[in-house]
Amino acid sequence: MAIAPKKHEMPTQAPEVRAHNFEEVALGYTLEIAVEEASRCLNCRNRPCVEGCPVNIAIPDFITHIKHQDFESAYQVIAQSSSLPAVCGRVCPQETQCESRCTLHLKAKMDPVGIGRLERFVADWHNRNSTEAAQKPAPNGHRVAIVGAGPSGLTCAGDLAKKGFAVTIYEALHTAGGVLVYGIPEFRLPKSIVAREVETLRQLGVDVETNVIIGKTLTIDELFEMGYEAVFIGSGAGLPNFMNIPGEALKGVYSANEFLTRSNLMKAYQADPHTPIQKGGHVAVVGGGNVAMDAARTALRLGAEKVYIIYRRSMEELPARREEVEHAQEEGIDFRLLCNPTEILGFENPDNPRDPHNGFVKAIRCVRMELGEPDASGRRRPVEIPGSEFTLPVDTVVMAIGTSPNPLIKSTTKGLEVNRRGGIVVTEDGLTSRENVYAGGDAVTGAATVISAMGAGKVAARAIAASLA
Repeated sequence: MAIAPKKHEMPTQAPEVRAHNFEEVALGYTLEIAVEEASRCLNCRNRPCVEGCPVNIAIPDFITHIKHQDFESAYQVIAQSSSLPAVCGRVCPQETQCESRCTLHLKAKMDPVGIGRLERFVADWHNRNSTEAAQKPAPNGHRVAIVGAGPSGLTCAGDLAKKGFAVTIYEALHTAGGVLVYGIPEFRLPKSIVAREVETLRQLGVDVETNVIIGKTLTIDELFEMGYEAVFIGSGAGLPNFMNIPGEALKGVYSANEFLTRSNLMKAYQADPHTPIQKGGHVAVVGGGNVAMDAARTALRLGAEKVYIIYRRSMEELPARREEVEHAQEEGIDFRLLCNPTEILGFENPDNPRDPHNGFVKAIRCVRMELGEPDASGRRRPVEIPGSEFTLPVDTVVMAIGTSPNPLIKSTTKGLEVNRRGGIVVTEDGLTSRENVYAGGDAVTGAATVISAMGAGKVAARAIAASLA
């Protein structure tokens, strides 16, 4: 049978409908589409797709099970390597990882197999149909503490629990999931999916303690005093970056971290939220990554009349996933490319100091850019065009220009080495400068992808298991 040259499209909500709700945009493959897509896999002998996966899922094996409509076996193959299959199938950039290595794509010049979409299908099928709880392994007598219930921490915990370790995760927020629950909107990753994955870890014996801030409630040293033999730090990168331009202290200026946390975790989109958020009007989101797309599309769903993405390079350099960019464009987000903010302007009524509008954002001033020579990142450096300043009237500004690791753990953990950006310094096995203290994910690298954080959690779990064996 001839192989279809194109990947099967993902069914989605219509743009004019989804722009006004928080339901998941991508609807998932049907059984028939999943089997047809799986039939495109060549089941290569050298398996290049596996090498492209940061957690090394046996991709051809699970796809073969899909071909035979043995979806539970497909899930079990994925679960051997990934603790978060329903999450990864939704948010991981497969196009630059496993799918970029697909032989069908590289050799036959066809679309790669839709590996991520098939992973999502299998995980969702399992969650709908499986009634068996995960089996808790026999204890091996060792205790490990995990700092942070984000992707790296959950992965490290799951891998250790499967080997019989007694694992406790300490999470600063009131809900486990880290960036999966506070950073990624419901329309991309339903929170029920994350809760289901966390529940699977609990069935394996992982204890999750929320509202515990390591560095404040407890220190790393106190964890060892409590009897833990190793600690993994997966505390993420929750410290937002700003541009340090005039006006960033005005009311109506948010970091993307705060904006998304208020909406995603605190449910500020509801009618009477406990944690409010500015809704409606015109919104400018500064940045071009996935977080910027999430913030812009969230603002739209919160009732904004107009949403701008302001990014200093061109569409070719935009770092967000192409799928997320296309969805944003379909929903009507206005991309102002080759533009850079220089000042945020505030409302001020000198005749009435008590005017309630005083101190709020009223506009953002930008300058147009052109691309010059490549910089250290290999991308062409944006250069200001003299005399090209312009002003956009806006009510809200969201800064989505990256985050850094929070310095709290470093400041309360003697001998823990960090680099100039605040990232914890680790060996290739995830070991820090402190004995039996490991780290991985955004706490080490700064803001990166969910799957890379999971890969770091797996590496550290393997090293911890070997050191305590």
